Amino acid sequence: MAIQLSKGQRIDLTKTNPGLIRAVIGLGWDTNKYQGGHDFDLDASAFLVDENDKCVNDQDFIFYNNLSHPSESVIHTGDNLTGEGDGDDEQLIVDFSKIPSYVHKIGITVTIHDADARRQNFGQVSNAFVRLVDDASDNELLRFDLGEDFSIETAVVVCELYRHGNEWKFSAIGSGFSGGLADLCRNYGLQV
Repeated sequence: MAIQLSKGQRIDLTKTNPGLIRAVIGLGWDTNKYQGGHDFDLDASAFLVDENDKCVNDQDFIFYNNLSHPSESVIHTGDNLTGEGDGDDEQLIVDFSKIPSYVHKIGITVTIHDADARRQNFGQVSNAFVRLVDDASDNELLRFDLGEDFSIETAVVVCELYRHGNEWKFSAIGSGFSGGLADLCRNYGLQV
């Protein structure tokens, strides 16, 4: 049975689940497409950051145009252009055994592609969630439903995986940004 988290909650991952080596981070959502509107293209991304919450280099940004970190610690399984269907819309695979030692946190985010041009925002997105599944056992360990608290935001930091000593923990964030992917990149120290 998966643990249901609320915004702001933190939970231990690797201490409670000592066999957890690879986790699937599944992200899903529904969109409220209005009459005559464009399809929504939501994109999951991961930012691998150091103790200063900054990416050391561009390769620490995993997204639809850079699907894998050189260490293979984080892999994006591919871009879903419509978000239609049940279950996870996009997935990231995290291998805790391969995360470089300089990485202290992994920010998991979702953005809306071309949000301004298409006049789209997270106020038009519902049933957004993130779940973490043990890749070896296929057991869902936790789930965080983001709720409907967004309006004009075009990017959301969904959750963070962070190092605590020799263990990894999960933090349910659910914090929105109105500047899209570019704002997130700047927030994590990348030039856009």
